[in-house]
Amino acid sequence: MKPKIAVLMGGRSLERDVSLMSGRRVERALKSRGYEVLALDVDERLVPTLLSEKPDLVYIALHGKYGEDGTIQETLEIMGLPYTGPGPLPSMIGFNKILSKEVFRSQGIPTPEYFALSATTLKEMGAAALLDVIWAKLGSPVVVKPAEQGSALGVRIVDKREDLAEALIAALGYDDRIITERFIKGTEVAVSILGDDPPKALPVVEIVPRKGFFDFDSRYTPGMSEYFVPARLSSELIDEVKRVAILAHTSIGCRVISRVDMIIGEQDSMPYVLELNISPGMTETSLLPIAAEAEGMSFEDLVEEIVRLAHEIKR
Repeated sequence: MKPKIAVLMGGRSLERDVSLMSGRRVERALKSRGYEVLALDVDERLVPTLLSEKPDLVYIALHGKYGEDGTIQETLEIMGLPYTGPGPLPSMIGFNKILSKEVFRSQGIPTPEYFALSATTLKEMGAAALLDVIWAKLGSPVVVKPAEQGSALGVRIVDKREDLAEALIAALGYDDRIITERFIKGTEVAVSILGDDPPKALPVVEIVPRKGFFDFDSRYTPGMSEYFVPARLSSELIDEVKRVAILAHTSIGCRVISRVDMIIGEQDSMPYVLELNISPGMTETSLLPIAAEAEGMSFEDLVEEIVRLAHEIKR
């Protein structure tokens, strides 16, 4: 008899709707393979329900805060329930763009130059006086993003110095710490990592948004982005992109699954790591399923493989 699997989805993050799409698709895939599935929209009844139902495994289809920041992972650890994806510490680091970028830099992994600011330093220490310095050091344009948020929520590309303060204020609406980052012009790619001992990089996905950059609408609206799998890069560059992605994955202690978002610099052909996702989307337009399909895996195969790998983990 196949295991009983609880699929966690929804919750209260800003990515709730995307999580519901991921979770319901995972639920259908598991049921089609004969698993007993307990689909749970995360709320205050979650822990009592899990304690009562005692699932064999928890599939985390949550995105954003409380699902990717170590919160749910810590809770499941207390209950002794095995689950998909990395443990609490890699989740905390991966979800926090400041912490992850510091780890990347310490390991020699290319990542765009950046400066971090907080609501406290801006309001109580007069850090707004540093905006001219930041603009001069990073050059134009500057990318502004919340330190902890997913799906490109709160991200802006600022072309004019006079618009920088407004972008910072907007980003602070999503998190109390923000990043100002050097803009790298180039080719956007994503590398999904699957497995352990050793982790394997799936085919590199090249992302071409119809307009602007790969923002929330471009990610989740069918037809708003075009994808090329494998990416239109030389075989040597493909190998280097995969190598850097696996290094980023292992550098923060990820297990089983992650997705590394990168940009290939137009001028230097260097792969820069932008961020790492510890709970990649599983929607119709998500990059992990697209990469898996190019590898010859159906969506049902992918979900079942994630479940199998999660069962084998010794945390």
